[in-house]
Amino acid sequence: MNFLFLNSARDWGGNEKWTRLAAHALSVDHQVSLAYRRDMVGERFAVETVKLPFVNGLDPVTIFGLTRFVRDRGINVLIPTKRKDYLLAGITARITNITNILRLGIVRRISNPYHRFVYSELAHGIIVNARPIKETLLRSAFMTRDKVRVVYNGLDLDRLSPHLTEAVDPISSTKPFPFLISGMGRVTPRKGFDFLMRGFARFITENHAPDAGLIIIGEGERLEYLQKLAPSLGIAERTIFTGFVDNPYPYLAQSDLFAMTSRNEGISNALLEAMYLHNAAITTRAGGAADIVNHGENGFLVDHGDERGLSERIAALYQDRPAIRRIARAGHETVCKKFSIDRMKAEIVDFSERTRSRKCA
Repeated sequence: MNFLFLNSARDWGGNEKWTRLAAHALSVDHQVSLAYRRDMVGERFAVETVKLPFVNGLDPVTIFGLTRFVRDRGINVLIPTKRKDYLLAGITARITNITNILRLGIVRRISNPYHRFVYSELAHGIIVNARPIKETLLRSAFMTRDKVRVVYNGLDLDRLSPHLTEAVDPISSTKPFPFLISGMGRVTPRKGFDFLMRGFARFITENHAPDAGLIIIGEGERLEYLQKLAPSLGIAERTIFTGFVDNPYPYLAQSDLFAMTSRNEGISNALLEAMYLHNAAITTRAGGAADIVNHGENGFLVDHGDERGLSERIAALYQDRPAIRRIARAGHETVCKKFSIDRMKAEIVDFSERTRSRKCA
């Protein structure tokens, strides 16, 4: 097959990481290209790329560029990965009579006529990365079960594995805090880093814990706010903000706990990577978290906004280091079994073939 991924992101995040991983995996056996908007995204891909303006969902320049590229390269499957890209891909697929498969990585209710047009009329299939996302889509009367496929995120274990035994912190020659909690992702309101910081601050207040620290890996619109919040919570000396880091894995390799505190999420790549690197995971019950974490077995679930619950969970693990190692080991095994890149690649290919056949029937 000949795939064209669409990604109009302005910045690099988990969705872009998934797109690159999927594109590179598929390119071993298929033709794969990327249409992108910003160089910081496009330059990270080792497949053929085309830069387009992506001004809005009806941008005629982008539609013309996509249509010409599809016809010139013989593309037969479009995979748009951002909400803004869905309409552009749907129109292009209609013009060129090819298959359009949306990729959706977050729980989203489909309720109005526009959504019905984009998700049902223009899309031939939808890839999601967690069962709750599929079930939410299927609550819409116009959505059929065979049109939506759960494809769990795959991990690039070749890139991650060298860090399993890594013990060198990028900031200094030693681990920044003997007991280290990490969080990673785009620093936006949805990711809930303020909740993580408040829970951590409460843990410090109630337990003292002089050797504990927090590291937040990532950049985004909320970063300056969080940097100002830290001193007001009394944790400025215990909190590190790295900003964007191209290789965050040395940090995760040193971390004891990883906290994913999003309000809404599909399956977080950052959470999977941290679990693979032997972090004990604490995650909110957001989106697809329950697809990964069995509470008390390979991680822990907390409710978003429950600062006391988060603080108490951190404290319990702080006081029981063997439990951290046990949970971390179980989490690592879960990721190895369920989230391989080969499995993800095979699922995308199979669903694409079935969707093309269904479209032509």
